[in-house]
Amino acid sequence: MVGYAQSAEEVRAFLQKRAGFTAAEIARVDAGQAFAKLLPAPSPDYIYVFGAVYVKAMPEQYLRYAGDAEFLRKLPQYLALDRFSATPERDNLRGFELEPDDIKELRSCKPGKCEVQLPDTGFTQGIDWKRSDVTQQISAKTRLLALDILARYQRGGMRELGSYNDQGKPVSIEQHFADLLKAPSIAVDFLPEFQRHLTGYPQVLLPGAESLFYWERVSFGLKPTLRINHSIRYQSRTPTSDAGVIAVKQLWASHYLQSAIDVSMCVRDPRLPPGQPGCYLMSMKASKQAGLTGFLGSIMRRVITTKTRSGAEESLAGIKKELEAKLATR
Repeated sequence: MVGYAQSAEEVRAFLQKRAGFTAAEIARVDAGQAFAKLLPAPSPDYIYVFGAVYVKAMPEQYLRYAGDAEFLRKLPQYLALDRFSATPERDNLRGFELEPDDIKELRSCKPGKCEVQLPDTGFTQGIDWKRSDVTQQISAKTRLLALDILARYQRGGMRELGSYNDQGKPVSIEQHFADLLKAPSIAVDFLPEFQRHLTGYPQVLLPGAESLFYWERVSFGLKPTLRINHSIRYQSRTPTSDAGVIAVKQLWASHYLQSAIDVSMCVRDPRLPPGQPGCYLMSMKASKQAGLTGFLGSIMRRVITTKTRSGAEESLAGIKKELEAKLATR
């Protein structure tokens, strides 16, 4: 995310030059207030939101708590969440269900025209809409779909995820993910080994990096959305850096997000003596979303960007509160 900040001054310079923070906004961050803002995007269907807050914690403490599914469940916007076991199975997906309105929508879905994002057009084949257990039938198919997506990704990476057949034309998930990473503020160029692992998984591995695969049901748009994610956490300790980084790659979402990646980093405040907690927690949310062009799309974009920005601030504030509370009781 940053081309490593070796000093607090360099963190502030990054916030100012690459994230567009004003001096007053940086002062809010230094004072422990979470602040996030919308950054310029190449087109209306791309959304970039950057946020930051100062946390009285060490990078390794942030990684320990923020990379845990139990910790995530306590944050705003999370309606449900569970992690996949080492060998993913159906029992990991209890509660992984489409909304009732989504199920109604599926009945009228046609190839290239569906409100639910599906990676193939045969999802509803075999569904008996006349039976009373339609919801159970679709839930079973949705869970099988999740296991298939995860298996393909773990086998061959983003290229195995194919395309969404949604709203008129196929959407290449791998290409959009690559496009998202072109944003200067999300590039982890100061950790080239992490960047290679992030883009090259599973062919490119990184010693010391830990993976967590999980699904979530979140509310950040106009309706709850199911997502399948790959979270990677890694800590870099060198003579000139002490930073913990977590990247969350979206593998699938039922709505809105065709591709998405969140990168957060806790960079230790070098002004402090060894062992004293203090770090700048920075978060970048990047996404490619459908339906945000045209007149109606522009209205929806304003709604979504407002919720994404406020959600980023709530999440940063929630992490700060939860992490500092945990450390205070130790």
